[in-house]
Amino acid sequence: MKPASSFWQGLGLAAAVVAFDQVTKWWIVERVMQPPRTIPVTSYFNLVMGWNRGVSFGLFNTDSAINVWFLPLVAIVIIIGLAVWLSRTDRFLVAAAIGLVIGGAVGNLIDRLRFGAVADFLDFHIAGYHWPAFNVADSGITVGAVILVLESLFGPAEKPNNEAGKGTKGK
Repeated sequence: MKPASSFWQGLGLAAAVVAFDQVTKWWIVERVMQPPRTIPVTSYFNLVMGWNRGVSFGLFNTDSAINVWFLPLVAIVIIIGLAVWLSRTDRFLVAAAIGLVIGGAVGNLIDRLRFGAVADFLDFHIAGYHWPAFNVADSGITVGAVILVLESLFGPAEKPNNEAGKGTKGK
């Protein structure tokens, strides 16, 4: 597959993640959680309303100026770096994984710019122990990152760069 084709497929997946993430957050924030409460869905899953001003798993979840300005800037740098990586890959699975991560990062960035925090509402629990609440964007980031790790460990080996070896044979 050509890198341009992978690039557009990855961006398409990123756009789908952003759209699904933002629609679900709108539904939760504007409709379901008025007023905010816990809604039991199953014996192991609730809908909740949480606002994460920090990073993954609620780390650094404070109201500091660093979170307001620094975290969105870091997200933008990461998104740009991932977009460059996406433009250079010709592997569909890698492009899809990068697209998932980009989409999740953009979805959470929109929340940070709009609300000053990320809306989290999916709450899984067992025997009184709760996994930190998360959202669709977080799921895209996590699934994309897992795919990238698995692909790097078990995917096809990189092809050697033929340009680097030219002129060295026969000497």
